[in-house]
Amino acid sequence: MKVYDLKTIQSYPYEERDKNVFYKAKEFKARIIELPPGGEMPTCEMESYVIFFVVNGAAEVSVNEETANLETGRCLITEPATLSMKTKDGVKIMGVQIGKR
Repeated sequence: MKVYDLKTIQSYPYEERDKNVFYKAKEFKARIIELPPGGEMPTCEMESYVIFFVVNGAAEVSVNEETANLETGRCLITEPATLSMKTKDGVKIMGVQIGKR
């Protein structure tokens, strides 16, 4: 067992996103996603289930062209889908990818 402080985990820019994975197992991995004010996560095709938990801030997340507004303390769970994200004021999110069996 290991406890993580999501508020203090360092994040890296999207181009170095592999460094944001703080836990990885065969079945899933967890990462920190941090976008600056006005930042966006490009559209990506996810073959896994995804959980987004907002640690701090707010973002608009699109899942298969359906949008949801997430803010601190809220969580989004989706089946494999096409995802994108943008934020007006900045956001820090924990993202969990769970492999589809």
